[in-house]
Amino acid sequence: MFWNSQRQLIQHLLGFLTTDVWKVNFIDGGYSPKPPRTPLVPSEDCISLLSGGLDSFIGNLDLVASGKRPFAVSQTVVGDAENQRTFAKVMGGGLRHLQMNHNAGVPKPETPSSQRARSLIFIAYGVLAATTVKQYHDGGAVPLYVCENGFISINPPLTEMRIGSLSTRTTHPVFFGLVHKLLDAAGLRVRLENPYQLRTKGEMLRSCADKKALLAHASNTTSCSRYLIYGHTHCGRCVPCLVRRAAFRAAGTTDGTKYVYRDLGRDDDDHAGFD
Repeated sequence: MFWNSQRQLIQHLLGFLTTDVWKVNFIDGGYSPKPPRTPLVPSEDCISLLSGGLDSFIGNLDLVASGKRPFAVSQTVVGDAENQRTFAKVMGGGLRHLQMNHNAGVPKPETPSSQRARSLIFIAYGVLAATTVKQYHDGGAVPLYVCENGFISINPPLTEMRIGSLSTRTTHPVFFGLVHKLLDAAGLRVRLENPYQLRTKGEMLRSCADKKALLAHASNTTSCSRYLIYGHTHCGRCVPCLVRRAAFRAAGTTDGTKYVYRDLGRDDDDHAGFD
């Protein structure tokens, strides 16, 4: 079986993504639904992941402004699905948009809960969409844009609480390289690209090509790693929130985001002393 022939590579890329130790084995018995009688073959020239986050929002705005026609793909999570649809509608007169969810569960969930490897599923949705477009059916390669600032892409641990599996590496160049090896082995003509690998989040905000849409919707995007814990509100003190807040400040852009812990100058464990 092909997938078992790639077991070592898959274990390696999952291990790098999550810093967990993985052992995987694939078995026969899966099935595919019957293909539609009249399949849809989109004319878009690229695929772009649209997460609901600030970076992916900026990335899609820039793609549209550059003349590209992205097919937006989202992995839905509670609290982000409606924003994803709104963002897709305001770009370029409205982007074709695919929303999917893995609906995966585990018998004994971790505490706190974690889906550290789910970004691989998100990428898989993008690969699936890429294989449907006309450009792919005509024999061409299709770029799959995963837009994220270079700092979070590398995700260096700033404190002892961020070491190991608490900081994933979805767009890390090493992870992209491993995924490309797997795609090449499978004969899939899809290329992952992150145009912002050498830019900070502040630089992304400052150079965004569609300032009107950015100013209208940036504060509604999601960055917080504890967004669900705080009732779909940014905590204001986790690493992604700190990077987000610094980015708005660096770009000189008003940050209308609601933060649970806004005043980090307060000298207590919940504010300046957190993490």
